[in-house]
Amino acid sequence: MKITKRPRVYIMASKRNGTLYTGVTSDVAARVGQHQVGAVPGFASRYGVNMLVYFEVHDSMEAAIVREKQVKKWRRAWKIAMIEKYNPAWLDLSSSISD
Repeated sequence: MKITKRPRVYIMASKRNGTLYTGVTSDVAARVGQHQVGAVPGFASRYGVNMLVYFEVHDSMEAAIVREKQVKKWRRAWKIAMIEKYNPAWLDLSSSISD
């Protein structure tokens, strides 16, 4: 059986209420792994953003990109409220990812 990668918008954090990073990918497990080991230089590696605290699945990459842009424009408080609604303990969700 072929596993189809599903587009996801995700939010990574450095710690509870810490620095946040919002991204989009079709392979969230691989992308989160890159964040966790600092494989890609940039914002996330510079600020130690390595905990997956929120993600949502989309039917198409186009829809995921639209949503990512929307979330990136949000105020920080709105992002934190969304994280706390779905992940109140700010657990690292990287082990719960499945396609």
